[in-house]
Amino acid sequence: MNKRNLVVLGLTLLLSACGFQLRGTGDVEFGLKEIDLQARNSYGETVQQLESLLQSNGVRVTPSAKYSLNLAREQTRQRTASYTSSARSAEYELTSTLDYEFRGPQNLLLLEDSIEVQKVYVHDSNNLIGSSQEGDQLRQEMRRELLQQLALRIQRITPSQLDRLQQEAEAKARAEAEAVEAARRAQDAQPQQSPIQLPVR
Repeated sequence: MNKRNLVVLGLTLLLSACGFQLRGTGDVEFGLKEIDLQARNSYGETVQQLESLLQSNGVRVTPSAKYSLNLAREQTRQRTASYTSSARSAEYELTSTLDYEFRGPQNLLLLEDSIEVQKVYVHDSNNLIGSSQEGDQLRQEMRRELLQQLALRIQRITPSQLDRLQQEAEAKARAEAEAVEAARRAQDAQPQQSPIQLPVR
């Protein structure tokens, strides 16, 4: 075995000892065992891929689940990052964002956050088809990266955490309702002014 192979073997053993795994390999243990998945576009690629990812990791996706994960908004923005000497666009920066939220019974908002991914690709004005295909491929990669980041965040959420957030949301809703009711009672308790009597001529 030559020196180069020994170095590669040593690095491999070192990385495996540190718990390093290549992206997309290994089992991912989720705290949640079931979730209701909602999205504005329920047939879109993002929600379909997320559902497949969750189910493949032992999370049951069902409308009867106590808590729901809502993909509130997904959007991709594009801007010119640099120009060529002829003032034609040379590089585009793509930014994909995914806003999501967890909701509980009574549709109470428990948790909301967003994920953002940015990529830059070269736009070749002499090869529009190739540039367009590269842009489409990059958007697919960005969607996968968004879902991987979202999966890591979902992985850390537990039923007990959502139960606590639900209790806090219910307490807040009760306090707000009581404040509104108290303000209404105070308004009703105030004497109403009599209408002004105009003198009769």
